[in-house]
Amino acid sequence: MSKATQQVFKRIALHNKLLPEPELDALLAETPDPLKALQQLVERQVVSEKMAAQFQSVYEKQLDKLFAEQIGLDDDGPPPAPAQAGESRPREEEIAEKPAERAEILERAAPAEKAVDRTTDRVAAVPQEIQPLPEPGLELIHCLMLEARRMGASDLHVKSSMVPVVRLHGTLRDLPRPSLPAAAAEQSLLAILSDDQRAYFEAELDLDFSYDGGPELGRYRANLLHQHRGIDGVFRLIPEKVPSFDDLKLPDVVKRFTEYRVGVVLVTGPKGSGKTTTLAAMVDRLNRERAEHIITVEDPIEFVHPCKRGHVNQRQVGIHTRSFSNALRSALREAPDVIMVGEMRDLETTSLAITAAETGHLVLATLHTPDAIRTIGRVLDVFPPKEQPQIRAMLSESLRGICSQLLLPGADGHSMVLAVEILVNTQAIGHLIREEKVHQIRGLMQTGKQHGMVLMDESLVRLAKEGRISRQLACEYAENLKYVKAELA
Repeated sequence: MSKATQQVFKRIALHNKLLPEPELDALLAETPDPLKALQQLVERQVVSEKMAAQFQSVYEKQLDKLFAEQIGLDDDGPPPAPAQAGESRPREEEIAEKPAERAEILERAAPAEKAVDRTTDRVAAVPQEIQPLPEPGLELIHCLMLEARRMGASDLHVKSSMVPVVRLHGTLRDLPRPSLPAAAAEQSLLAILSDDQRAYFEAELDLDFSYDGGPELGRYRANLLHQHRGIDGVFRLIPEKVPSFDDLKLPDVVKRFTEYRVGVVLVTGPKGSGKTTTLAAMVDRLNRERAEHIITVEDPIEFVHPCKRGHVNQRQVGIHTRSFSNALRSALREAPDVIMVGEMRDLETTSLAITAAETGHLVLATLHTPDAIRTIGRVLDVFPPKEQPQIRAMLSESLRGICSQLLLPGADGHSMVLAVEILVNTQAIGHLIREEKVHQIRGLMQTGKQHGMVLMDESLVRLAKEGRISRQLACEYAENLKYVKAELA
């Protein structure tokens, strides 16, 4: 079997992550015939029979297409002219039967356009050209960061023994790079750490930190971890400047949340829903419009806020303070007007945040909850039952609003769209919180349009009707599927 056909097989297999490159090379050395090698992968249960059949079909179509392009038999072109008497015209079948000529054609040919995505059984794009990576070290990581930044990706994944990956418009995509050997990944990822960070990582085996690559590369929220293939790094790309409310297309009612002098404003949603960005937009607006003292407690610091009209102190857990609760306890003696808490993780932090709001501060915080009603439940459930009546009373008075978010792939395939659920704490909603009738809040939100309230399902329906997200996606994320389907019918 020619080396060229193996290369076609290998390119598809690597792109679809069937095996790490060293294992794939060993397989092809043992079994040179790609189709027999594919059968071995089925026997090893690396791929299913269905996926193997699709893989083989795509593999053979690629070979046929490449042969046709090279000898002028492209299906899209005109049919070949009839051969004249005494002339012979090479046919596709004859070329395919000559291994040497077939190999030569394949060596010159570009990679085909389609391959199988083994995680979804869908056909996925294969990069047109694999670019080499720099030597292992800081330059390699910077090269990948710059590539991800130029693509407009939200995340970069540097993975041992795998192809580097970016998240673009909510979807993971392989970069046109070769697999990164485990030793090279480890050397490169450790190169970006300080001595203290490296010591912590070696002791704890996990590390959260922020990385500033300078004006060209920008800032990143990063995590390093150990896994069975080696060390991996995940980098969240932080935009160069803090987006405005208009950039984020947030409702006007969210702007009003920043006009309060005291109280609690919560921004919630699953991971990757843009909570940190929304909080940063709030802090930036306060910093521009109010001459006040703003303290942020983050893990790690993402957006850097220069002092504008306000005075901003940013503290990172683990570097500038031991914990969120320690920082909040100290903040009450540091004369702040606004306190931003990166995440309310535990009982003490939640209690201190509510206490800060009760004592005359505006507190902005995040929670990993999917909607406004469950957010209230999560805050209350943190406390022991005997303390909950008091906390209900405090929260009913101090809560100003909740903005729950989803960040969804746009219908155009080239953007992300923000869907929001907004709760504004009115006198009626405060009464339901005090009386342990949180389950009835949804009904008040449905009738609270005049206060700027909106349910997530209503936001999904509006975005789908505007054509900004697909109707299928709206249904996938719907809380009340029957309602959403009826509205979109």
